[in-house]
Amino acid sequence: MELLSLQCESSNIEDCISNILSKSRKLLSSKSGFISSSKIALTFGAFMNLTVTLLIDPRSNMLKGLLAEYSTGRNKEDAINKTLEKINRFLPRDAQVVNFEIGTYTTPVTRRTYAVGVVVYNAPLEKKSFTELTIKERRELLAGVLESFNYNPKVLNISEIARMFGVSRDSIYYDIEQILKERKINR
Repeated sequence: MELLSLQCESSNIEDCISNILSKSRKLLSSKSGFISSSKIALTFGAFMNLTVTLLIDPRSNMLKGLLAEYSTGRNKEDAINKTLEKINRFLPRDAQVVNFEIGTYTTPVTRRTYAVGVVVYNAPLEKKSFTELTIKERRELLAGVLESFNYNPKVLNISEIARMFGVSRDSIYYDIEQILKERKINR
């Protein structure tokens, strides 16, 4: 498990949201696992302050994401509905929402109402067919299978594995050889 935190403070809502989205893309793209829980703190005043704390669980890999949008409206309800429409447009179809927060702020002088919405989610990774995997991905998958069988390649049906990956039997034999060499080196 790993705790991560993203924070932004700005007098400009658009800058704050843009900044937090940029930070989240950089941070989450480099982490494997999924977001098991999240805490969002959103406050308004002279500055908008947005802090998102995430707990990453490395046991299963998923697409991890953070969406943040804002809108202005005639009143709080109008601004919130516009913000939710924007978020729903970008939320992946199969997303599992971990946490969300909606906040509103009305400026004292102009009486303009803003709504800010933040959503933290996980979504299934795109599924590739075996034939679309890179050599590295194919070897990672084969290494996992070999580990399950105590690194004994004799239990594998090489012809069937080659057919599944759309490669020659020689390619699979070479992959297994490289996996076993790598394992020896890393011991």
